[in-house]
Amino acid sequence: MSEEFLKINDLVVEYSSGGQIVQAVNHVDLTVKKGKTLGLVGETGAGKTTIAKTILRILPMPPAKIKQGEIFLDGQDLLKLPEKEMMKVRGNKIAMIFQDPMTALNPTMTVGDQISEVVLQHNDFTKQQAQERTIEMLELVGIASVRYMDYPHQFSGGMKQRVVIAMALACNPELILADEPTTALDVTIQAQVLDMMRELREKFNTSMILITHDLGVVAETCDDVAVIYAGEIVEYGTREHIFRNPQHPYTLGLFGSLPKLDDDSKRLSPIHGLPPDPTNLPEGCKFGPRCPECKGECGKDPAMVEIEPGHFVRCCKFAKGGV
Repeated sequence: MSEEFLKINDLVVEYSSGGQIVQAVNHVDLTVKKGKTLGLVGETGAGKTTIAKTILRILPMPPAKIKQGEIFLDGQDLLKLPEKEMMKVRGNKIAMIFQDPMTALNPTMTVGDQISEVVLQHNDFTKQQAQERTIEMLELVGIASVRYMDYPHQFSGGMKQRVVIAMALACNPELILADEPTTALDVTIQAQVLDMMRELREKFNTSMILITHDLGVVAETCDDVAVIYAGEIVEYGTREHIFRNPQHPYTLGLFGSLPKLDDDSKRLSPIHGLPPDPTNLPEGCKFGPRCPECKGECGKDPAMVEIEPGHFVRCCKFAKGGV
């Protein structure tokens, strides 16, 4: 199996809205290795979910438009597949865990029937076999089989999220796209769900892209990290690179916004200002208007620079060879 199980090359995605063009994803390059987890980190509106939906090809078109790029899954370009072939990929090779389990589940169907529907769609199973597989998946995520005939409203938020995870894993996908799967959960349930996802990933050797704005979740779960700002990757590396040696001013700002138990500071150091308007992105460095280190040379659009093996930063201070 290739190390580069999923590879995204020069991906550009735009939305048209009210006669304006929203630049959602701008020339993104990503790699996910087999059995590894990549964390996509950034503020709301950075383009993280758009990247995931583009991989699964479930963007509403229009208003969305994939301007350019390639998405290779195990050597096959997903963007060139006919829709009929792509339907075989969804749920079978790639599955997505959505942010809000209540909107991801059909309130008029039992949870068992919803998981069985996925199993029947992608496997040559009888209804009895699909039901047995569904019960197996429910028990795998810690839900008793007797709840097969319960409806989503009869479950708590954490249990609904477990159902969504069971549905995503029902066909043993090779890649899971997890879109902030623990945002709506309290910290205790969040820890349980993350532990369960990690165990299931190791059991099935599944690759995963985890979308989150929680650096604590990234530290616990991810092998590699891509920090995204205004549709661009501004820093990319292993978890150790990003947590032990963050270099981009935006990454440093994210860490500065976190409280630290060993720090006597009375106030946090948040990132000032707001993310740029995606219909009117600034020239040059997109983070420039908010950057505390911005200088005259930052008017140019910086390229990604490898500052140490496997650790890339998009910042003018590295592009010019200085710090």
